[in-house]
Amino acid sequence: MTPFSALVVGEALMDVVHAEGAVQEHAGGSAANTALALARLDVATSLVTRLGEDDHGRRIAAHLEGNGVTLVGPYAGMARTSSAVATIGAGGAATYEFDIEWDLPPVVLPGGLRPTLVHTCSLAAVLAPGCERVADLVAGLSEGAVVSYDLNLRPGVTGTGPEIAERVDRMVALADVVKASDEDLAALHPDLPIADAAGLLLGLGPAAVVVTRGGAGASWYGPQGEVHVAAEPVEVVDTVGAGDTFGAALLVALGERGLLVGDGLVGLDPEGWREVLEFAGAAARVTVSRPGADPPRRSDLG
Repeated sequence: MTPFSALVVGEALMDVVHAEGAVQEHAGGSAANTALALARLDVATSLVTRLGEDDHGRRIAAHLEGNGVTLVGPYAGMARTSSAVATIGAGGAATYEFDIEWDLPPVVLPGGLRPTLVHTCSLAAVLAPGCERVADLVAGLSEGAVVSYDLNLRPGVTGTGPEIAERVDRMVALADVVKASDEDLAALHPDLPIADAAGLLLGLGPAAVVVTRGGAGASWYGPQGEVHVAAEPVEVVDTVGAGDTFGAALLVALGERGLLVGDGLVGLDPEGWREVLEFAGAAARVTVSRPGADPPRRSDLG
């Protein structure tokens, strides 16, 4: 196990994937995918989420627990488990249609659970009414843990108006490390170049902002400057869960360097960030080479 533990807060749902005339169902959701990827990379990982008391919910719970993720809180209480219909187009890119409800009852964590890292993401951080409980939970844990936030916006579900922007900014201000895709930043700040939009996020308080650019690679922005790495070629099956895997592997690489404590993130130099981004990219390449959100285990990364 890695020398840190993680608590992930956010949605779990069933991905219904349409590709090449076939339909497959995979456990998914940005937070659940991230928790799965962390656990497979040997991080002690707990997940606060909500599932329905139905077949989809039971299958998702069994999948996560079977991969080492501990479900905490009253996770099984929704009328139905949320779902996302993912259609795989040319080149493996996925487009989504969501059927999702997001609410979160009061969460009491087990007495012995003291995570080093708290992560939230995507719909859970901005979709009412559950986003308010997420913000309160993360804020309450932020004094004793490093906070990570992955925007992973879904404008088709939430829109991109001022209220969503305010909720994003609230979470960014709580976070120590922020991840966003170039599409996230284009939706949030359509009139700004990517570097300027990343700079706005950095100005809200995090120690690092990491931007993924799909086939164009990834970038880090921090007080010491910026670093850009190219994407290595890979045969893409689909992109489901790729960003979540990248984010999880990024956190693992930071944690293994002892940086998920205090001001550790500020101390990593540009060459160190290059290595972190390259490790995260290698993990994401494994995921895109497989159908569905199927992140690598440590043994898959050499």
